[in-house]
Amino acid sequence: MTIVRSVVLFVLAAIAEIGGAWLIWQGWREHRGLWWIAAGVLALGAYGFVTTFQPDPNFGRILAAYGGVFVAGSLIWAVLLDGFRPDRWDLLGAACCLLGVAVIMYAPRGA
Repeated sequence: MTIVRSVVLFVLAAIAEIGGAWLIWQGWREHRGLWWIAAGVLALGAYGFVTTFQPDPNFGRILAAYGGVFVAGSLIWAVLLDGFRPDRWDLLGAACCLLGVAVIMYAPRGA
């Protein structure tokens, strides 16, 4: 159950961080206004809190592993919201990153 909780928290963190950055991008680069930017700032703040609920106590490990989730999540976000079509190298890179997440976070460790 701990792994499921951790994965759910990574997904929520990715939605908050990527969504927050996307909202700021939309507000500034696409001229949608300050409300979009403000919503993005709030979402980025939520990302910071969601990350603290990870069961592993090591900040560095969690942030390092989350980097892989961020890479894969960014490609998924781009496909769903921006019409981006990743090529095989994008997909291979994301798969490598997710393998890194699994090794960093869920590999058995000695006591």
